[in-house]
Amino acid sequence: MKILVLNCGSSSLKYQLIDMKTETVLAKGNYERIGEKEAFLTHKVNGEKYVIKEGVSNHTEALKTILEQLMHSEYGVIKTLDEIGACGHRIVHGGEIFNGSVLIDDKVVSQIQECGELAPLHNPAAVLRN
Repeated sequence: MKILVLNCGSSSLKYQLIDMKTETVLAKGNYERIGEKEAFLTHKVNGEKYVIKEGVSNHTEALKTILEQLMHSEYGVIKTLDEIGACGHRIVHGGEIFNGSVLIDDKVVSQIQECGELAPLHNPAAVLRN
């Protein structure tokens, strides 16, 4: 199984795609300056670093660009999104509600929003929806 792990900051989005069969990182990167026209993505695969200078206005657009890089015809590491079996997502602050991993559903999203005042720059980005 391949797992996409995400970590949303207030203006960044870090990620790793991990092959759990071999426990290896297939690709990783960081979208920085989200919301600014100077936003850029640093995408690393097999020791090679690719910098994609593409301004994005929000985390949803950043994630779309990241997924495109994972499937890129030249340096992508998957052919389709169906190869990703699960997605892990780290949040900054879960207050006293969360003390371990949980499956994300509407109730969990609501609880993360309730903890928003504990991490006002990070938790809102963690629960953005299309």
